[in-house]
Amino acid sequence: MLFPQARRLERLALALWIVWAILVWNVVFDHVIVVAGRDYIAAATRAAFSATLPHRYENMDVWMRPAVTRGLWIASLSAAAILLFGIALVRASVRAGSPSREASSSCA
Repeated sequence: MLFPQARRLERLALALWIVWAILVWNVVFDHVIVVAGRDYIAAATRAAFSATLPHRYENMDVWMRPAVTRGLWIASLSAAAILLFGIALVRASVRAGSPSREASSSCA
């Protein structure tokens, strides 16, 4: 059984891993969307100034809808990996730091 302070530290460590996973999710999702937006702007610019087909415009949905799906998957997998790694590390540190039953129940 963990001491109250150790339990509190374990919860704090888990909370920090969760916060980190949420931040990474947001950064990764935002990055995927920004890159897709830049790619769309480049393609739209090329299409608008194309000498072969004047007045041609790129459809934004064709570029951004797949980017949203891709961003959701990549961000969710990244956050899940961080969360699983963090939970495993916290559990391992709790097991390593807790006294074993044999040592605490020695008979004299």
